[in-house]
Order: sequence, then C-alpha cells, then structure tokens
Amino acid sequence: MNSSEHLYSLVEDNLRSNPESVVFVEDDQQTSFRQFDQLCQQKERWLRSQGIGKGDTVAMWLVNSRHWLAIYFALARIGATLAPLNTRYKSHEIGYMINKSRPRLLIMQDRFRKIDFTDILLQVDRDEVSSLEAIAYLDTGETRPETLHGIPVTSTAITGNPSSPEESPDANGVSILFATSGTTSGPKLVMQTQANLVRHAHYCAQSYGMTEPASALLSVLPFCGAFGLNAVLAAMAAGCPTVMMAAFDGPEAASLMQQYNISHVYGSDELYRKLIDAADGDKPFPAARLFGFGAFTSSFNEYALAAWERGIPLCGLYGSSEVLAIFSAQTGDRPVREKIRGGGVPAALDRVQLRIRDIGSDGLLPSGEIGEIEIKGPTNFIGYLNNPEATEKALTDDGFYRTGDLGYLREDGSLVYEARMGDAIRLGGFLISPSEIEAVLKDIPAVEDAYIVGIEIDGKSRVVAFVRDDGRATLSEQQIIDIAKQHLAAFKVPYKVWFVDDYPVTQSANGLKVQRGKLRALAEENLAGGE
Repeated sequence: MNSSEHLYSLVEDNLRSNPESVVFVEDDQQTSFRQFDQLCQQKERWLRSQGIGKGDTVAMWLVNSRHWLAIYFALARIGATLAPLNTRYKSHEIGYMINKSRPRLLIMQDRFRKIDFTDILLQVDRDEVSSLEAIAYLDTGETRPETLHGIPVTSTAITGNPSSPEESPDANGVSILFATSGTTSGPKLVMQTQANLVRHAHYCAQSYGMTEPASALLSVLPFCGAFGLNAVLAAMAAGCPTVMMAAFDGPEAASLMQQYNISHVYGSDELYRKLIDAADGDKPFPAARLFGFGAFTSSFNEYALAAWERGIPLCGLYGSSEVLAIFSAQTGDRPVREKIRGGGVPAALDRVQLRIRDIGSDGLLPSGEIGEIEIKGPTNFIGYLNNPEATEKALTDDGFYRTGDLGYLREDGSLVYEARMGDAIRLGGFLISPSEIEAVLKDIPAVEDAYIVGIEIDGKSRVVAFVRDDGRATLSEQQIIDIAKQHLAAFKVPYKVWFVDDYPVTQSANGLKVQRGKLRALAEENLAGGE
C-alpha cells in the first residue's frame, strides 16, 4: 500500500527516509517510526482477528496516546471507518454518538483519573448501543467485566487468527467521522477521507514551517477532534516529533515546551491562557515559531498582544471539520494586530478558492466587505453521515462549502474571520460582528470579559451586554454605557448591561465555547422580569 493518498503513507515515507527518527514522545518515552509501524501492524492483526474489515465502523473512546493513533492507522490500512468519542462525553452524548455512527466494535478504557468510562457506558440506554457486537478494553492490566449491556467484552491484548487482508482500501472512502459542535438536534457527523487528511497534513507541514530543522510539536488537544488530529498528522508529514499529553495541564505543558524545545503548538485561547500563565520569564519559549490559536471563548486580543511582548508568537487560525482544522493561519509579515485575527492564508495556498457572499443580496462581495465565507478546496468533506439534507444545504451548486461564518478577504486574498453568522447582529441596516463591540467594552478598566448578543426590544434590534469584572473596581451599568457612547456609533451602544460571574459554555473537542444562544435567552428573561 504505497499510494501517497493513503493515511499510512505518513508512516511509510518516514520508514524509507529515517526509520529510527522519533515520531512520538509520551511520558518521556520515545517511539520511532519503525516502532510505531510495528505497533500499527500489531493493532491491525488484532482488529482483523475481531472480524473488522473494509467498510466497517469502529468507535474509539480513549485519551490521547500512541495506541489511539496506532489503532486509527490500523483501521486505515484495513479500510474501516473510525468514530472517535470525546473522553469528556457523558452518557447522553456517548449514546447519541454510538447510535448515530452504528459501529460494530467499541474500543475503550476503564478509567482515566476521575473519569469512570465503564460507569458512564452503563448509564447509556441499551437500544442506543445495539449496533455493538463487542466491546474491547485497551490492555492496561485492569480487571474487566465479561459483558456490558449484554455485549461481550474482550481486550486488545487478546490475539486470534486474523482474517485475510482484502484489497487496498479506497483513499477517497470514509475514514473518520468528526462530530460538529452540535445544534438543538444534536451534532452532525462529518465524513472525511484518508486522501483529504494526508493532503492537508503535507500542506500544513510545508506552509507552517514544520519541515524546518529542529521542529517539534506539542500536542495539546484530543485526537477525537479535527483540531487535535490534524496537528499531529502534520507533524508526521514533516517527520518531526510530537510530544503528546494524555490530558492538558498548563504547568506540565509549559515544562514540556521548555524541555523539548517545542516550535509549534495549535490550540484554543482557553488553553493558551493556562499554558502562558504557567510560564515564567520574559522569553519563556525560545524555540517557539508558530503558536496557532482559535478564539472560542473571548476576543483574546489584549492577552495575545501581551504574549507577543514575551516572544510568544500567537497567530490566529481558521478551520472546521468540514474543511479540516488549521485550514489557514495568519503567517507572514503582517502587523501583530493583524496576526492575531482569526483566518489567514490557507495551508493549501492557491489550491483553495475563497469567496465572500452577501447574506442579504446573495451576490459575491469584493475584498474588505463582510459576508458568509465560502470555501472550495482539496480538503472539503464528502458529506454528513446519513444526512443528505444537511449535506445539500451546506454545499453550493458549484461545490463550495457554506461555512456559516462571517468574514472578509484582504486585498492580498487572505482571510479574516469575524463571527459565526448566528452570532452576527444587524443594527442600523449594517451587519455587525459582536467582537467589534466586545473589544471596546474589554478596554474599559476593570472589565475582564464581555459578550454581546442581539435581541429585539420594542420592535427594534438592539444589543445587550454581559460583563464580568475583575473584582478590583466597582462598575455600574451606566458607566459602561457612557464609555461605550464615546467610542461607538449610537446604534452599537448596549441598551442594557448585566454583570455575571461566569458564562454558559459547552464542551467540544477543542475546548470550551460560550453559548450565545443561552445568553440571548437570559437577556429576554431578564427584560421580561423588568431587570
């Protein structure tokens, strides 16, 4: 299986060029490409002994490890599909995902720190796991039950007679199912192919400087999401080592950064706060070259600017499961304030077509004007699993993916991401990104964070604010409104301001995301109650 579009080419290419080079560092234990190849073949033999063949789906519920990746690469060699499960999921989400993906086999672990996976699975309705023919525990030496929900339980350490290998898998078939963030009807499952993953890995390795000497990646996000998986695949394409963490911890990550001279990290704003706050010194990470981030919980601007002052190169990213994560990055010689914007230059460069569509007139917009981002490129997904209606809605007649995100193109063709379309607000006849108003509020002394949502008041669209102060000064609603009036057009000034201790968030594979929908509902409730 030597095709450059098969996932295993990321291993084979390095076996030919430098088989003893380090691919992973895990708990200070180094794994070479040769050793990883042996582990993958062992996992493949075991999977085949369980009757897993081309076209089957296998669910995996494990924390990050070389075993997670070896099982996925083994499935890719077979031509089976992986349905990865987030280790933060509880019984409702696990039941939904298994029922949606219909795997024959679930590979899981018994415990990790305070997480009892077995207990969570026992809380799932039996009907939701009816597709499972077996459950396998990753071999950790722990005792395991004989059955769960009446389903036979085995171990990945048990060997048997593998079935005969079939023909080479289709690199353009479904290889992995990424869960979207979800809506009221539950997450959609994004179908991605081996070929897309491999192409994207090479694009990222080249465009983001991972092929340069002395490169090393710190892997900080779960492999079950595109953000975490795409990063480690890019490192493999570059032939540089990945230092992996089973679960993120700020002080531990900062220590690993310094110990292994990490050059690249890709993560969320929430994660970077914890990592950078744990780092001492004016220039704590001298080997750093690209620390790509996605802003999920705040505008992050002032924090990112302060990080640059310490030599920490935080650059905004853009991506999704549908076009793959770290799709673009704000690389190049831009001013720092532009480098920390979401978006950037696609890793695939001119192989990608970007365009912006006016959500009012439906016409295409010139550079500098905000509208919906549409993307057509070599890593576009092949659809949502068993959901042709959603797939059709997400794609244009000429093959562009409708992202549901607002942004604009600079004169040089690079992308600037503004907000999700559902978060954008139409005020005074203009489409406004909440981040524009939030940035002004967050510049007010003693304001730690601020979120804006739009609601209808007295028949007019208005904005309201939810503010969290830093506890060092007393702020009033009127003070914030008065300061906003000095910096914003009248139609952008918050009509109401409420102070909160925290924000409603949802957990994804990439970290926490603030739920603006719940903030809108809270605003309507407050107004109805006379607040």
